[in-house]
Amino acid sequence: MPSSKPPAGESAPPAAPATPEPPEAPELIWLRPERTGRGPKPAHSRASIAAAAIAIADAEGLDAVSMRRVAAALGAGTMSLYNYVPKKEHLLDLMLDAATAEYDFPATPATPADDCREGLYRLAHQQLAIMRRHPWLPALVIARPGIGPNALRYTDHFLAVTAPTGLDGTTRMEALALLNGFVCQYAQYERTAAAGAKWQGELVGYLTRAAMSGDYPHLAAAFATAGPPADPDTAFDRALHRVVTAILAPAQSG
Repeated sequence: MPSSKPPAGESAPPAAPATPEPPEAPELIWLRPERTGRGPKPAHSRASIAAAAIAIADAEGLDAVSMRRVAAALGAGTMSLYNYVPKKEHLLDLMLDAATAEYDFPATPATPADDCREGLYRLAHQQLAIMRRHPWLPALVIARPGIGPNALRYTDHFLAVTAPTGLDGTTRMEALALLNGFVCQYAQYERTAAAGAKWQGELVGYLTRAAMSGDYPHLAAAFATAGPPADPDTAFDRALHRVVTAILAPAQSG
C-alpha cells in the first residue's frame, strides 16, 4: 500500500480551503429581498400575497390563513409562495403592515402643543376603524407588533404629532405604546362582547348580585352612581380622553 506521506524533502500540498458556510438568512422579512431565486419576472408580490391573506382573514378569521389557502386564492402553487414569503410568521408580518397602510396621515402633522391631542384623537379613531374592519388585527398586533415600512411611517407620524409637547423621545415612544395598547384592547373587547351576548348578560347579572350582597360596598357605591351604559363610540371617546391626557402630562421624576 503506497504511503500517504510526501517523499523526503518535499512539502505536503496545501490543504484545500474549507467551503465557507452561507450566511444565515435574516429573521426579519424586511431585511430579505422581495423575492428569492432566479427566473422570469415574478408573478406575484408581497403586496398581492398580503391582500389575499387579509381577504381570507376578514372572511373567516386568522386561523383560516395558511400558505395553501393564500396560494389557492392567487392561483399559484403553494411551494412557489415560499420564494416570496419563507414562512407563516412572515406572512403575518406582511398582513399587519398592509393593514397599517390604511392610515390617512395629513401632509402637515405637526401642531402646537395645546392642539396635538387632536392629532392623537385622529390617530386613535383611525386605528379603531381599521381594527373594526379587520377583527383579527388586535390580537395580531398584541402578539406580534409590526415594524414594517408602514409601521415605521406611522411611528414617524406619531412622533411628529407629539413633537411640540417637548417630551423626550423615550417618553413619546412609551406614549405610542400606551395609545396603541389601549386601542387594541378596546377593539378586542368590542369583538369579544359582540361574540358573547349571552356571556355579557350573565356577567351583568352576576355583578349586580355581587353588589347587592353587601360584601363589596365600594362596588355597590359605584353601581349606585353609575349612569346608563354608553354606546361603544361614546365609551371609547371618554376613555380615549383620559389616556391622551395621561400621555400629554409632564413626566414625573423619581
